[in-house]
Amino acid sequence: MIIQKKKVMKLFDVYPLFDIEIVKGVGCHTYDASGTEYLDLYGGHAVISVGHSHPHYIDALKKQAENLVFYSNSVINSLQVRLAEKLGKACGYDDYQLFLINSGAEANENAMKLASFHTGKPRVIAFSKAFHGRTSLAVEATDNPKIQAPVNATPNVTIVPFCDIDAVKAEIAKGDVAAVIIEGIQGVGGIQIPSDEFMHQLRALTQESGVVLILDEIQSGYGRTGKFFAHQWSGIKADIVTMAKGICNGYPMGALICSPEFKPVYGMLGTTFGGNHLGCAGAIAVLEIFEKEQLVENARKVGEHLLSELKKIPGIKEVRGRGLMIGIEFDYPVKELRSRLIHEQHVFTGASGTNMIRLLPPLTLTIAQADEFITRLKSAL
Repeated sequence: MIIQKKKVMKLFDVYPLFDIEIVKGVGCHTYDASGTEYLDLYGGHAVISVGHSHPHYIDALKKQAENLVFYSNSVINSLQVRLAEKLGKACGYDDYQLFLINSGAEANENAMKLASFHTGKPRVIAFSKAFHGRTSLAVEATDNPKIQAPVNATPNVTIVPFCDIDAVKAEIAKGDVAAVIIEGIQGVGGIQIPSDEFMHQLRALTQESGVVLILDEIQSGYGRTGKFFAHQWSGIKADIVTMAKGICNGYPMGALICSPEFKPVYGMLGTTFGGNHLGCAGAIAVLEIFEKEQLVENARKVGEHLLSELKKIPGIKEVRGRGLMIGIEFDYPVKELRSRLIHEQHVFTGASGTNMIRLLPPLTLTIAQADEFITRLKSAL
C-alpha cells in the first residue's frame, strides 16, 4: 500500500529568522516561549511606540472590539474625525488633511500618486540609500535594485545623491517632476540625517518650482526623534507627510497628511480597510498616552543620554541619530554581535547594512533601561 504524504501549506520563506518565538510583551520587554525576558531596543522595526501591551491601549482596543471592529468608508466614522483632530494638534499640522491607510508603503504610494494628480506631472525624485517601501512606486523610489522586479523598472523615479541640491535642481529643471520624496532621517540607509541647510534649500527649491515636497516620516516620525516629525528639527513644513509604524503601536495602520492646497475628489484615493474603527480607537489611545506620559519629550531626553553614553564606548566607529533613532557603526560586520546580544545578553536590536546596529526602542524607554542596555552591550563587545 502506498501511503501518500499529507500536504501542508508552508510559509513563503522570505524572512531570515532568529530561532526565537516571542509570545508576550510588556513595556520595553518581550518574552519568548520558554519565558526568557528580553530588553527590546528595536520595537519590532520602530512599531512599538507606547510600549508593549500598554493598559490604556489594550483597554481601548477591547472596548472598541466589543462594539464594532470594522465597517467600510461608505458611512460616517466619527473616530476618524477624532483621530484627525488629535493628530493635527499633536504634530503641529492642524490645518492639514488626513487620509488613512494600512501601511507605510501604502502611505508613500498614495502620497506620490496625490502629488502627480496635483501637478499633472509623472516623475518623482528620491535619494541614494532611500527606503520607501516594497510595493510598486514605493519600491521604485527605494535605492535597492535587489528588491525591484522588472515591472518596477520604469522612468517614473529618478535617484539622485543624498543631500545634493544641485542634482535636484538639474532634475527639476527638466520640467516633468511632480514630487521630491525624502526621509526625515534615513533608517535602512544607515541613520543618515539630512542637514538643516539642505532641508531649507530643498523646501525653497520645491516651493519656487511648484514641486510637491513629501516627507517620509514612517520610521523617523511619531515622536521618535524628540519632535513629532524628524524634519521639524530643521524648522520646515512639507506639503505631504507620510507615517505608519508607531501610529497604532502594532496594529496595522498608515496615514498621510496633506496641505489645504490639495483638493479632494471622490474616488481619487481609496482603501477598504484604512481608517477602520478598531485601528482608529487604537491610534487615538496612542496619542492620549503620548500626551499623558510626555513620550516625545521622553524620547528626546533618553535619546540624548543614550547617545552620550554610547559615544564613550571604545571600539565603536561612529554613533549617529536623534532621540530614540540611533545607529551604532562598527569597523566590522555586526551579525555575530547581534547574535550575542540576543542569545547571551537577551537584548533585541536591529541592523542597517552590514556594520551598523540600529536602535528603535519603544518611546517609553527609561534612563535606567538605557543604562542596562549599555551594560549589556559592553558585555557583548
